[in-house]
Amino acid sequence: MKYYTSFLSMLAILISCSSKDDKMDSFSKKIDFAVINPIEQQRNDESVVIELEKIKQKDPKFNPEAFIITTQDIEIPHQLLDHNGDDVADAVLFLLNMQQKEKIKVAIQYNESGKVSHNYLKRTQAEISQKFGGEWKNHIYIGGEFKNVDFTRVPDEHVDHSFFYRYEGPGWESDKIGYRFYLDWRNAVDIYGKKTNNMVLQNVGQDGFESYHDMNDWGMDILKVGNSLGMGSIAMWYNNKVEMVSKVDSTTCRIAVNGPLCSVVNTRYFGWDIDHRKFDLHSRLSIKAGSRLTRHDLIINPQADNLCTGLIKDENSKPMRPQQDESSGDWTYIAQYGKQSLNKDNLGMAILYKKSDMKIVTEDDQSQIVVLNPEKGNLTYYFLAAWELELDGIKNNEGFKTYLQQLIMKMNNPVQVEL
Repeated sequence: MKYYTSFLSMLAILISCSSKDDKMDSFSKKIDFAVINPIEQQRNDESVVIELEKIKQKDPKFNPEAFIITTQDIEIPHQLLDHNGDDVADAVLFLLNMQQKEKIKVAIQYNESGKVSHNYLKRTQAEISQKFGGEWKNHIYIGGEFKNVDFTRVPDEHVDHSFFYRYEGPGWESDKIGYRFYLDWRNAVDIYGKKTNNMVLQNVGQDGFESYHDMNDWGMDILKVGNSLGMGSIAMWYNNKVEMVSKVDSTTCRIAVNGPLCSVVNTRYFGWDIDHRKFDLHSRLSIKAGSRLTRHDLIINPQADNLCTGLIKDENSKPMRPQQDESSGDWTYIAQYGKQSLNKDNLGMAILYKKSDMKIVTEDDQSQIVVLNPEKGNLTYYFLAAWELELDGIKNNEGFKTYLQQLIMKMNNPVQVEL
């Protein structure tokens, strides 16, 4: 029986390898290119994005529905992306582990026709879950069951703690960390610390509306937001105070992408009222596999002279800013680290932004604040959290500082693609 079992295991491996080889052999065309790490620093799960138009310049017959990406004849997961928001794929994303100054040869293998399906490990997720089958009573949704939806318009009856959205709004996660924001007048970002690399959001809040405030096998909500900016929330700096996205005519939220390597939440705020002047604001939150970073892309119309974001103040944390010689490029950060989690353990938080976008760094009673200039109504910044109870989590202040230094170095020196 022992030898028979071993034989079956070996047979399964051979069949798997054969299937993989057969898949690669099924593609008739190939484009070779290289990805270069320009710095003396290792990069793990490095995101590489190539525009489909550049691939089609090499071969106009490239078929984005029938291809794989390989390195050293090994298929690596990829995902098509829509960068310009027209719901049509215009780029491809894949991840690489790269050594210092390494140049990796990569190939796109494809057929000019047909379609190929992929079943890659899911390393990111985005969702929003609302109730159906109940009724509104005094701004509380009574009864009903949660169901995931791709799109929601926030009901006029909805306020904080209406029990209409599971964990109060949309959530997004990578295999490192999870986030959510309150889809109500608070409109603040919160953090889910994870003790696993698995996707967990689908289970959060299913066993009790606020059960995620207690430690679970997967982790827990680790930030007390209160009236602050939480971490990375949107606001405007007006008359020397923070104006959150609280007074709006209406709000819609859409899960734009729920993919294996990247997931995206799009939110539109119509009629954001700042002292009787109204703005429409489009927010795009995205996260990639292997990363703690959330990228926040914003478009505001009409153009505004600023948008701001920041971090909640905590007496148990230590504010951090890079030394001048640590951030020679455009990307920089404000951050803090300490025993500031709801579990009373170490948590690091950071906002990463371009120096060229910065107007001022300031503070109020609740938050560290960075005020930024939306160039022609457009702005991009990032935020992140690092919890010590993560798998291989950062355990101390020096470790978090080193992590941020390395991250800024990579952002200021992106990988290069040679097609």
